[in-house]
Amino acid sequence: MNNMPAPDVSVIIGAYEAMPYLTRCLESVAAQTLDADRIEIVAVDDGSTDGTAEYLDSFAADSAIPTRVLHQANSGGPSGPRNVGLGMARGRFVFFLDADDYLGPEALERLVAMADKAGTDVVAGKAEGVNRVAPRSMWTRTTERVNIYNSRIMYALSAQKLFRRELLVRRGMRFDETLRTGEDAVFTMEAFLCGNGVSVVADYTCYYLVGRTDGKHATQSGSHVDRFESAAALMKLITEHAAPGSKTEKLLVRPFTVTLVQQFKHQLLRESEEVRQQKMELAAPLMERYWTPGVAKRLRVADRLRLECVALGRLDVLMDVVEFMTAKKVPEVVRRGRERTPYLAYPHFRSRKAGIPDAAYEVTVAEKVGDERVEPSKGIVGRTSMARRVARRLRTRLRGVSASA
Repeated sequence: MNNMPAPDVSVIIGAYEAMPYLTRCLESVAAQTLDADRIEIVAVDDGSTDGTAEYLDSFAADSAIPTRVLHQANSGGPSGPRNVGLGMARGRFVFFLDADDYLGPEALERLVAMADKAGTDVVAGKAEGVNRVAPRSMWTRTTERVNIYNSRIMYALSAQKLFRRELLVRRGMRFDETLRTGEDAVFTMEAFLCGNGVSVVADYTCYYLVGRTDGKHATQSGSHVDRFESAAALMKLITEHAAPGSKTEKLLVRPFTVTLVQQFKHQLLRESEEVRQQKMELAAPLMERYWTPGVAKRLRVADRLRLECVALGRLDVLMDVVEFMTAKKVPEVVRRGRERTPYLAYPHFRSRKAGIPDAAYEVTVAEKVGDERVEPSKGIVGRTSMARRVARRLRTRLRGVSASA
């Protein structure tokens, strides 16, 4: 096999207790419209005991696609097998395929064609969920080269993409095996920032994300401590490699909203005081180093206010805010000044005792509040509430009656 020409794509599969999902996963690679001699499979069995190892060996013996299988003791996470597979890969490109998931038949052909046409180092293909929800906002249109700073692609940081192997080798890129969650986000963001551009294939479903019915999916694992560590790693990487100023701030929105703010939502009400205090302590150095007005103004009020409470160390105020939001109460829209700047009057708005600045409550990005749409410097626009619509109709009818009299 070493004398064979390098394939176009090395499909890297790390597998642990992957049956019966692995069957469809491998069948989807075998069914690719890209010629078999342009693909290789590198599969790493991570100490499975459920028949995964035997199935991999059987598939490798019969497959028209050159397939190498390595068996190793369990490493405890997805990073180890992916790194081993990356070290074995020979293709111009690599694609990380989770053993639970599967590819659309034309996926590799379309992804490679896009990479060759655009000259980009990363190609993200449209993903759909099977028994689970998959992100959709980044798959609006096929684009040869996206601006990662002004695109929803920064929310698609899973590793299931096509990467040019030369980039990974040149930079010595590997998945961080010390992270128990979020390691793929750090890896993918580095490729986004340090590679020669990102393409998007949105007009074909390349990847199917499968929700396991046995509850063993990797994204369900990881403690709150692990999640703070992954946020810290991603924030550090962004500030080291992104263009400084507003561009860095745009990318930092991702770890703040996807990871950090999630730790201070409704579950906080059920957690012990010890866990709440620990979260505040874990967040403190991240807020001090990375939380800036430029990041804050890019967030919706609900997220910004929670994080502002964390930054100021006001767990007491935060608890009141979380209780209000969990009860699904709608804040009053308050407008101030000649420009009619809108604020959302969540708990402790303009409370001297609480000391939370008005800026935390200001609407700086358009958002929905109840049945209303509120925009910066415009107040309420768009759809009005049912009560207001009814009142408006009633006033119109009364005017009509008055006129006829």
